[in-house]
Amino acid sequence: MGNGLVKDIWVLSKRSVLTTLRSPFSFIPNLLISTFFLLVYDSGLSGISQLPAFDGANYLAFILPVSVVSAAIGGAGGAGQGIVKDIENGFFSRLLLTPASRLSIVLGPIIAGMLQLFVQTILILIVAFLMGLEVATGFLGVLVVLLLAVGWGLAFAGYSAGIALKTKNAQAAQAGTLIFFPLIFLSTTFVPYELIESSWLKVAATINPTTYIFESMRTVLIDGWKFWGIAKGIIAIMIACAITITFAALSAKKAVSRG
Repeated sequence: MGNGLVKDIWVLSKRSVLTTLRSPFSFIPNLLISTFFLLVYDSGLSGISQLPAFDGANYLAFILPVSVVSAAIGGAGGAGQGIVKDIENGFFSRLLLTPASRLSIVLGPIIAGMLQLFVQTILILIVAFLMGLEVATGFLGVLVVLLLAVGWGLAFAGYSAGIALKTKNAQAAQAGTLIFFPLIFLSTTFVPYELIESSWLKVAATINPTTYIFESMRTVLIDGWKFWGIAKGIIAIMIACAITITFAALSAKKAVSRG
């Protein structure tokens, strides 16, 4: 049974990846926007890295996580869109008539979205290195950033898939993902927590899980191997994934029961 599940997930993930490759314009805009963020923010705001709170850190390394996380949020929407397309063209109903595991039907598009994000993050990192990025923890640190990005993307992909299965509507699935973009800016997006002056924004940043993803990536990129700084992001990802994947699974169960 375990081998059957793995095979089903492999087949459906492969199909989702091939479908994405046939429509490159579905993910290229998200990649371009994330790269644009990186170029503009580094060019326009790098001067504030001279403030004492930055402690001499390179602003490119500080702002890079914003570009990576924005790619994660935008790319994760692809999982939901793929499921909605399958529902609309009848493929989802035909899948339900096959022996394929119901879990694989949900995980296939989610894993494909993760792979898409993995490639996007690598391309963004290449651009950052061409701009002069230096990573305090070296190659292993780059791998940690990739894993954090993919983990955060998994959480959003689960949410996107859950919304798609619950609503069976492309517009609703897209809108459900877009509401997470404000999370990027209600965080330590442009400056460290210490430089945020508004009390309400400090509260928002404290309860915002995106803050801990940013801090984990920045710890790896700037500060080095500091356990708690990295662990906070991993914990945030684990909690978010547990919630969103459960939401997707429950939505799939209801979608199947409704036929």
